[in-house]
Amino acid sequence: MEVIVKKSAGLDVHRKSVVGTIILEDDEGNLHVETRDFGTFHKDRVQLATWLKSNGIELVVMESTSVYWKAIYEALERERINVHVVNARHVKQVPGRKTDVQDSQWLATLARHGLLRPSFIPPKDLRELRLLTRRWQKIQGMLAGEKNRLHKVLDDAGIRLGTVVSDINGKSAQAIIDGLIDGKSPLELINYARGRLRDKIQALQESLEGDISDAHLFLLRQIRSHINYLERELSELWEQIKERMIPYKDQWEILQTIPGIDQVSAALLIAEIGVDMKRFGNAHKLASWAGMCPGNNESAGKRKSGRTRKGNRAIRQVLCQISNAACKTKSQFKSKYKALVIRRGHKRTIIAIGHKILRIIYVLLSKKQPYVDPGVDYEEILTKRNAPRWINALIKYGFLSQLTRPKLAA
Repeated sequence: MEVIVKKSAGLDVHRKSVVGTIILEDDEGNLHVETRDFGTFHKDRVQLATWLKSNGIELVVMESTSVYWKAIYEALERERINVHVVNARHVKQVPGRKTDVQDSQWLATLARHGLLRPSFIPPKDLRELRLLTRRWQKIQGMLAGEKNRLHKVLDDAGIRLGTVVSDINGKSAQAIIDGLIDGKSPLELINYARGRLRDKIQALQESLEGDISDAHLFLLRQIRSHINYLERELSELWEQIKERMIPYKDQWEILQTIPGIDQVSAALLIAEIGVDMKRFGNAHKLASWAGMCPGNNESAGKRKSGRTRKGNRAIRQVLCQISNAACKTKSQFKSKYKALVIRRGHKRTIIAIGHKILRIIYVLLSKKQPYVDPGVDYEEILTKRNAPRWINALIKYGFLSQLTRPKLAA
């Protein structure tokens, strides 16, 4: 095989140790192979970087082992050493020959012949943003779980508030629940009803009659305290995320023009895929990397299961949330959902819409243009919104008489 890199290195990374192998080729074609063991503390990472730099290594390759590779990657990145983090599936060792030394030698050999493709590693500021956005997702899930537990305790006590209010997490419902925890009577609680809930006073009062024991009240107070704590954490995290999104303000605003994407989901997407789409090559490769496209499984001319591959779980989660929101908007995604859900089911349809949205995101970030829905007549919407003001201005300045004023459709 043709040699692409004359000075390569392979690192087998573990929690407590790193096994490194370098392969050096001189001008006469002679090979020098050296293997060393290093720890994973800061001083050990500095020694590893110094060893690689002193030997003039052109390319370092390591597997993406759990989170252990991240500190090693940053240590080498600071020394401006070219590092590739590769998928472990692409560097399978020969069966029966599995040791740490042989793993590092195999990685160095594959790197030497240019047989490995690097994984997408975002720049440092986006890696730090990822820490915040993924923490935000985790706390958001915990918050939803605590709210569900609170409603379960209410049901256990015979309080059927969820059967009367349309949104159990709305302001009126939350005020009623807080009053219930504070020991107020049903007659006092109905005063917290707002809007359409005022039309259901009788049903609301009956739903609040239950047998709340001391154990129920203790649990409700604990859960409410935890909910308040999680909401404060979310608020603090969001302030940090907004501050770190300032350099990507233009791309952030572009993504929010897509139906179903708000400030939070746009920030989560940028943290996961970045803003430089050239790294992925094309929209289909981006979808494949994220695990949002159908898998390939064909044998003897027969198409078998097209299960999606394992990809980026964080981006998959946020895209499914976006898809569920987008299919309820007046856009092309609503018609696509209706066309697919009959024969493919809800879950597969949501994945298909997420796939389409991700490809649209690639195009918008590549061209730096806002989203324009092909199924929406923006000129008609603009005219309907502004026509009364335009007509009044024409009458005011004498271009149109009051007698000939056209009738506008409601």
